[in-house]
Amino acid sequence: MTDDLEGTTAAQKAGVRGLPRIADIARLSGVSTATVDRVLNHRPGVRAATVQRVLKAAAELEYLPEAALIDAITPKPIRVSFLLPAGTNLFLTGLGQLIRSSEAALAALGVKAQVDFIKSFNPELLARALLQECRKKDGIAFMALEHPAVREAVNELADRNVPTVTLISDILNCRRVAYVGLDNRSAGRTAGYLIARFIGPRPAKVAMIAGSLSYRTHEERELGFLHYLNETSPAIEVLGLREAHDDEGESYRQTRALLSHHPDLAGIYNIGGGALGVAKALKEVRREREVVFVGHGLTSQTRSLLIDGTMDAVITSDPRRIMLTCASIFANLRAARPPLDGTEAPRCEVIFRENLPQVSAPVPPVPAGPMR
Repeated sequence: MTDDLEGTTAAQKAGVRGLPRIADIARLSGVSTATVDRVLNHRPGVRAATVQRVLKAAAELEYLPEAALIDAITPKPIRVSFLLPAGTNLFLTGLGQLIRSSEAALAALGVKAQVDFIKSFNPELLARALLQECRKKDGIAFMALEHPAVREAVNELADRNVPTVTLISDILNCRRVAYVGLDNRSAGRTAGYLIARFIGPRPAKVAMIAGSLSYRTHEERELGFLHYLNETSPAIEVLGLREAHDDEGESYRQTRALLSHHPDLAGIYNIGGGALGVAKALKEVRREREVVFVGHGLTSQTRSLLIDGTMDAVITSDPRRIMLTCASIFANLRAARPPLDGTEAPRCEVIFRENLPQVSAPVPPVPAGPMR
């Protein structure tokens, strides 16, 4: 007698031979048994569309209890580590606090974020931190230093299927998946334009203070600044760049030295952090209303310096946009979409005293954690 299986469910068909097996799920979903095993045991390396196909087959075959199936179908949060430099750069500190306080906004993108602050300007330490974080995270966003050790760490993470996104400062010739930040050549040219317009056509001296040229972002801002002034303002003499490592104390000392050696200094472009140190030096010699002062990163400090007239302009970007773009990139990668699909690059904004944005609700201070 021949069994008539027409009209029976997939589970019933499998049940003719007994309980459904991984091989049955593989056959129904059109993948290998190894792929089914990876999906059912929550191991990485399977495309999101394939995962859904396998889980749908498992549901049809009633392979999993309903509670377990719901748990399997519900995507686990993408565990992302944000590695930021420790120090006195309030823009970066504020970005870290924003990420830590944005659990709900990130959860909507399927991301669970952790922020770690590590010692600034130390490429070997950054490379070690990248390799340590990859053991417990699905992706890493970090502010890059241009260094072979960092480049090799990024490539090793790519080999381990841990994607990396650079934010604010990029690194080239490695396998990071995306960069989230300003076009820093353009930002430097904008600073050159502002200083040239404030000073006018007269002969003048201007100086640059950078955090460190180990950050590509600072190097590119310097190049953009120099190129603009060379092209348009031959009467402006640019003094040699000084590095202050985003430290307020060092920025103060560098500015005092510049003012001492060049009493006719007409402008300062502060490429990185440490604006408060520059302002302190200008105020001590009572030249805060004479020297054109342009910098980066709108914070509570630079906001106050704009209000009291010490700073003339701040070039900045929205930290919330930086955070959400990074999260969207990791969500795209999980869904097998292009990394930048549907994202919007952070915009370069120029803030003056007269167009200061409304102050957002304060973010509760969060300890940065020990410097490693």
